[in-house]
Amino acid sequence: MSEHRIPDNKQNRKLERALSNTIVDKCFDNSESWLRAILRMCIFSLGYIDSEPVFIVECPNQAVAKRLSRKTYPFRDIVYYLTDDLYASERTLFCYQESKNGSWRCFDTNSNSWKNWNSLQTSHRFN
Repeated sequence: MSEHRIPDNKQNRKLERALSNTIVDKCFDNSESWLRAILRMCIFSLGYIDSEPVFIVECPNQAVAKRLSRKTYPFRDIVYYLTDDLYASERTLFCYQESKNGSWRCFDTNSNSWKNWNSLQTSHRFN
């Protein structure tokens, strides 16, 4: 969710893709190969909810988001790595765009539940 808004799928996202691949190379080099392969299909960003940093993983589809939502352990130190904040939260959102209506759904590791992107936006302020 680039700049904490719903991304334009027609937008050129080469820089975001390159940065995401760099994160995969640096942070997941010791992870299983299937996890690295799936992560290369995703785009990463850093957002804030309630003034706390949140790692956001934009997944290409529901299947990838659901698979990653079941394997949250490797994501626990990513916010710390990106922010150098020892006390940063370990919160991650795994999001995908629904094909039916184009809305975004996210798995929130804080609540271990799926939420609509709009409900995250209205219940929490993104900086």
